[in-house]
Amino acid sequence: MTEKAGFVGLGIMGQGMSRNLLKAGFPLTVWNRTASKMDALVEAGAKAAASPGEVAANSDITVICVSDTPDVEAVILGPDGILSSAKPGSVVIDCSTISPIVTRQLHQKLAEKGVALLDAPVSGGSEGAAKGTLSIMVGGAAETFQRALPVLQAMGSKITLVGESGAGQTVKLVNQILVANSMLAVGEALLFAQAGGVDLEKALEAVSAGAAGSWTLSNRGPQVIRRDWRPGFMIDLQQKDVRLILDAAAKLGAPVPGTALVHQLYNTLQKQGLGSEGNHALVKALENLAGFKIEPVSGQ
Repeated sequence: MTEKAGFVGLGIMGQGMSRNLLKAGFPLTVWNRTASKMDALVEAGAKAAASPGEVAANSDITVICVSDTPDVEAVILGPDGILSSAKPGSVVIDCSTISPIVTRQLHQKLAEKGVALLDAPVSGGSEGAAKGTLSIMVGGAAETFQRALPVLQAMGSKITLVGESGAGQTVKLVNQILVANSMLAVGEALLFAQAGGVDLEKALEAVSAGAAGSWTLSNRGPQVIRRDWRPGFMIDLQQKDVRLILDAAAKLGAPVPGTALVHQLYNTLQKQGLGSEGNHALVKALENLAGFKIEPVSGQ
């Protein structure tokens, strides 16, 4: 028997993820703070709920994908939240990126009501969310993971149980350290290529297949060259993750000087009102330092 699924949070990522649950045949109930974002999913076959609690009451497995730690706390612990209505024996999958410490606290509170929690943050941007090819790193009990696997497989292509509660969030922050520093490297490299007067498209083609190749280079490099700042992942959200990294690193005593630099550069862009642009717009902070922009050389 197919389990009933719920989805809370229909932003850039949640839209694609929830639609893939429908495509996989899961009966789906959805909720979003801005109600109009539910309309397209309702047309596709989902049921709209009036609150996160109503989603949980009608679901065996409820997925959350919201922006930040306080948002997750609100949809779980709020007056009409998931905790108020979730059925004992049900599962909550949190695909947001939040504090590992808070995740473990929420795990305990849900467990007291007989509800299991998996922290399952995702990577792959809006493209991966739409295509169902996300990388999902999961923390929680092995038996809960096995039960939730069909739901996770509908949304992602690489699903890894990385440890107990909170481990998924920790590994996601590892991922974001790599993403942030990779984006800085891509920006530096393309700015250097621009200064050197070479064809940016050919330079990108030349290095992408070698040791310098990466997902960030192949997917965000062309956007930088085209000056296409549409977000796969917004600066504001990337900066939120960077703050989580810096906070956790301070507690753990782990040095993250590169990530701290990225935090400062993103901060200058947020001050300019660019927080809703894609995280690859980090290069604009480097352009401000350089006094010139990345753009195709005239005649190419």
